[in-house]
Amino acid sequence: MSIELPEARILAGQLDEALNGKTIEAYDLKDVERMIRIGFVNKDISEFEEIKGKTVKGATSRGNTIRVRLTDSMNLLIAPEYGGVITYLPEGGKAPKYHLKLGFNDGSILTTRITSMGVIYAVRDESLKDSYMYRRDFLGGVSPDELEYTWEWFRDAIGVVNRQLKPLLVGKDAHLIGLSNATFQDVLYRAGIHPKRKATELSEDQLQALYEAIKHVIQERLRLKGKHQFKDIHGNQGGYIPAMGPNMKDKGCPKCGTPIEKLAHGGGHVYLCTGCQKE
Repeated sequence: MSIELPEARILAGQLDEALNGKTIEAYDLKDVERMIRIGFVNKDISEFEEIKGKTVKGATSRGNTIRVRLTDSMNLLIAPEYGGVITYLPEGGKAPKYHLKLGFNDGSILTTRITSMGVIYAVRDESLKDSYMYRRDFLGGVSPDELEYTWEWFRDAIGVVNRQLKPLLVGKDAHLIGLSNATFQDVLYRAGIHPKRKATELSEDQLQALYEAIKHVIQERLRLKGKHQFKDIHGNQGGYIPAMGPNMKDKGCPKCGTPIEKLAHGGGHVYLCTGCQKE
């Protein structure tokens, strides 16, 4: 499953608590040849040597990207955007399958595995801006969990654009950061909006319903510790079940009973209720 803003925020908070002040004594990269070729790991893997001996100063996230700050101006960027597992073993032991394993001075272990599309980079402070994921998530867009995300901003930035909603909310040119297709279909169902509608076609009430739905979904996923398929660094499963998405396949709409449909849209697929979400 995708790691979006709420899950990245949960992981970053746990990493900050678990790793702060610990020193990386060893690292291991495994099965990363394909990831290097497609740019998911440093092209020159010797750059990971620079993280050895460095101490963790903290971990933060914005959008889907996690930044682990290290001493001497080094960083680890971890963005398991379309699927990944980060596992912390406080007392060491047998590590699960991984792409990157870190061993710390107290014997604890952290492993990261990318299961679909995502990145693991060792990068110096001065090179952060050269990373697409860092530039997109930390330097651009508006995040739905920050003070800048207001109804007035949403109305003036989203509501005036004569485009379908998906590229405005999801993807590299989106006005918002940290949302993927999973959130897109969830919030549109909650707002009663068809995926193919353009922003300028929405009434002010519909636009405000969409704004509120985004805010609600992000807050609920944070409160419930992530989506139900998500596992945190300790292996605990999240409790949030989307109101709409693949989990609704072959079911009827809980509001009106209309069979849920699957629609090709925006380079992927979305699930929707054609009774509640009229085109």
